[in-house]
Amino acid sequence: MRRNSLRLRLVAGGVAAIAIALTIAGIALTLLFERHVSRTVAQDLEIYLNQLLGGLDVDPKGRIVVTRPPADPRFANPLSGLYWQISDDRGDLLRSRSLWDATLSLPADQPAPGEVHQHEISGPAGARLLVAERRVVLTIGERQIPVRVAAAVDLARVTAARTAFVMDLIVALGLLGLALAAATAIQVTLGLRPLDALRRGVADIRSGRVRHLTSQGPEEVRPLVDEVNALLDAREQDVVRSRRRAADLAHGLKTPLAALAADGERLRNKGEAAIAQELESVIEAMRRHVDRELARVRVRGGDRSAGGVQTPVLPLVRSLIATLSRTPDGAHINFETMADGDAVMPFDRTDLAEVLGNLLENATRHAKSRVRVTMKTAPPSTAIEVEDDGPGIAPEFRQATLARGGPLDERGDRTGLGLAIVQDVLEAYGWTLNLDTSELGGLKATCAPRSAR
Repeated sequence: MRRNSLRLRLVAGGVAAIAIALTIAGIALTLLFERHVSRTVAQDLEIYLNQLLGGLDVDPKGRIVVTRPPADPRFANPLSGLYWQISDDRGDLLRSRSLWDATLSLPADQPAPGEVHQHEISGPAGARLLVAERRVVLTIGERQIPVRVAAAVDLARVTAARTAFVMDLIVALGLLGLALAAATAIQVTLGLRPLDALRRGVADIRSGRVRHLTSQGPEEVRPLVDEVNALLDAREQDVVRSRRRAADLAHGLKTPLAALAADGERLRNKGEAAIAQELESVIEAMRRHVDRELARVRVRGGDRSAGGVQTPVLPLVRSLIATLSRTPDGAHINFETMADGDAVMPFDRTDLAEVLGNLLENATRHAKSRVRVTMKTAPPSTAIEVEDDGPGIAPEFRQATLARGGPLDERGDRTGLGLAIVQDVLEAYGWTLNLDTSELGGLKATCAPRSAR
């Protein structure tokens, strides 16, 4: 996908949204898990407190004893992370074996009887402990003794559980993210498929295979299809009107040009040969401009590139050569034709006559004695070549000549409008014109399909 691709933007946006959502979900789940573990640990501590209180007693000497300590074996394992401690205001202290020689430094607190308070304190080896404590009052003899019963757990267990949960959660959310990203890519591809179909439809219109886009498709795309079809209809109507106006203008100019040509002939008969020659040159330039516009009007807007049109080449070439042979420039030219008798080209006959006629006329004007026409009809080397043995065109002037239809020689007395007409017709069929040096010594004009170059 390209950098400015709509598909890339949608997929990237979807992946970014998924990543943000999964990150927020991961943080929220981690907090909920930690809260759940902390609550479970606190509930376990309360159970240990109840077990300690249930086993709390006073021996005959009036000392506090625990007859039934909690059954969890970690209380007997030194520094196991699970501890209990019982103390009174007389200084008596009972501890679980897990505390070893350490004590729980409980903060000053006076919980109400039956109330459980929780604290976080520093325990053995600097461990962070969560402590749950209750205060009970025992009657020993005639004296009431307040007793603090505490159970503690190392919070490293909670941290370790949270870390393990986060690692598992990252793997799970990563797999989920990949699945959602793939689903997003598939969804975007399916969602953009109507646009791809629209692109193919426009390409079919451009190639001439169809004239309108199909109206089938999602409801969201149909307004665009309707607008494009309406634009195509409006463009076709504009092209028709433009072709008619151009044709009317070109045909309207032919009558005045014919009248001017007659005036030039009268001037020549009266002995004004220089003026007549200048007038005829102007008339010839204007006539060729009119011919070019007529050719452009004829091919513009048509479906020439759609294919299906075939014209035999050899009979048309012979007819054009026969006409040119009767002109002053062609009377001394030896025309050579290299083509099969059944050779055909994918052109309308009128358009092909426009192409070959202009190329042959230009070659005849500049040739010394030879003009050769070659038709290659075997794909992929399909081409039409017209060569002459004249002065040709210098390589540095060829591109400029094709670009602007400029003079074919440095004297400027022969215009390149014939080549411009050829280019217009070839372009309508998806062909191109290339100028090169001929083996005969002059110019070689090659017409070939655009894909073949």
